[in-house]
Amino acid sequence: MWYEEHGAGRPLVLLHGSYGSTETFAPVRPALATRRRLIAVDLQGHGRTADVDRPLRYESLADDVAALLRHLDLPEADLLGYSLGGGVALRTAIQHPALVRRLVLVSTPCRRRGWHPGALAAMSAHDARAAERMRGTPAYERYARLAPRPQDWPVLWARSGELLRRDYDWSAEVAALPMPVLLVFADADAIPVRHMAEFFGLLGGGRGDVGGDRPMSRLAVLPGLTHDDVVTSPALPAAVLPFLTHPARAPG
Repeated sequence: MWYEEHGAGRPLVLLHGSYGSTETFAPVRPALATRRRLIAVDLQGHGRTADVDRPLRYESLADDVAALLRHLDLPEADLLGYSLGGGVALRTAIQHPALVRRLVLVSTPCRRRGWHPGALAAMSAHDARAAERMRGTPAYERYARLAPRPQDWPVLWARSGELLRRDYDWSAEVAALPMPVLLVFADADAIPVRHMAEFFGLLGGGRGDVGGDRPMSRLAVLPGLTHDDVVTSPALPAAVLPFLTHPARAPG
């Protein structure tokens, strides 16, 4: 499992989206590294991490992240996951809550039907044939440059499509999360605003200002951005760093 480190301070694990790699975070890495020890990961079959003989599943990828934290002898860390990586970060928090201090989910729903219908239709079409049509794109060129086995590009698409077509709903587990969570979305995201509000509500948000109490978790909707560019915007570290450093307390 490939990982790389940048900066110093409290550890922050970065988890990329579908067909991405640690390079996904290059535009925002300098800002985040001023305050954090960044541990950027290439998930199974992505970037410099070779594929293995198992399906892609959020649950097993989350176990990989937990195993890495234990390998690095880190009793806990902050996690930031984007899109696919957000699902992995969320499952890590659900399956290994003692390892996760704070959780940042960027452009990530808590159930499959939290995506826009158009996004769901596009995900359903991911397969080996789609991989052939994607040759020559920036995502393919990055994969061909980094992957231990560039010929596995169609395999990644087939396994990703299988993952993305699987139904899930983690609402009950989200409502039981013990750590503070920051939800970050673009205002033109692949996730509708109604699901953003639903997700935040599961975390105790959106209940009004009662007695000055604030929920441990936060919601940020960044303007003028889309699902594709929110992860590279300077607005992302500007939202994330204050959340990682503010004193957290449960509502009174």
